[in-house]
Amino acid sequence: MPQPVLHPVPGVGPEDVAVAPDGAVYTGLADGRILRIRDEVVEVVAETGGRPLGIEVASDGALVVCDAYRGLLRVQPGDNTVEDLVPVGTPIDGVPLRLCNNAAVAADGTIWFSDSSARFDLVHWKADLIEHSGTGRLLRRDPDGTVASVLTGLHFANGVALAADESFVAVAESGAYRLTRCWLTGPQAGRDDVLVDNLPGFPDNIARGSDGLIWIAMGSPRNRALDLLAPRPPFLRRLLWALPDKLLPQPADTVWVQAVDASGRTVHDLQTVTPGFSMVTGVREESGTVWLGSLHSAAVAHFTLP
Repeated sequence: MPQPVLHPVPGVGPEDVAVAPDGAVYTGLADGRILRIRDEVVEVVAETGGRPLGIEVASDGALVVCDAYRGLLRVQPGDNTVEDLVPVGTPIDGVPLRLCNNAAVAADGTIWFSDSSARFDLVHWKADLIEHSGTGRLLRRDPDGTVASVLTGLHFANGVALAADESFVAVAESGAYRLTRCWLTGPQAGRDDVLVDNLPGFPDNIARGSDGLIWIAMGSPRNRALDLLAPRPPFLRRLLWALPDKLLPQPADTVWVQAVDASGRTVHDLQTVTPGFSMVTGVREESGTVWLGSLHSAAVAHFTLP
């Protein structure tokens, strides 16, 4: 991977990145601010009052934001208008929305979005990976506002992306090291299978690039302790969860993204070490430029594909 160029932001945790048609890059910070980066100028365009994670640019220029504490939002950049589409706590098929994480917006306005865990909020996201109970979901919000559960039993449901022809929607399962696919059209419509299995790291946000590939932000390489604990009884996994955070498995100091085609074949596997930037949680490819977000850093980054 070419060495990424860093773009400092006035805060911490630009978890995801989205690129608008005019080239502007949007991201959200841990304190709730939504930023626009354009021509090296960084400006605040909205504040959610929560913790924005996944960000998508809708066809009308509005932002669809997954906020860990507020739920699924619609944000108008510039005038600080924040509309609740699906608030946290909303019952969906009897289960309240708890941890809204990432989304993809279809051409007709349908929003596919993930609910990472029915048991843990963002502060305790590591606990969900350790417990390995599989309570995450893939949800769908139709243009008329109807919300339904599409897939259940996911291990920390995270990034969401639509195929270029919208024949399927994929969701990353961080706790299972895979991308699960739900077919939307064709003879398999309504069925699900695995698009990519046995990934070498924890997949975080995913996004379809302008190249038609599905790009995967690889937050960290797989952790041997978690791999060994996964098949163990729940009480053993909870013993690890009870340890102080500094003793729990920590993300590696790496910058890592992959890209796969519609069959799940790996096209790009790019990794490096960049001082001041690690734990890539968001990725967006646009016309050969790859933008990166990070849960812990105080910058977004970009590099040009070789």
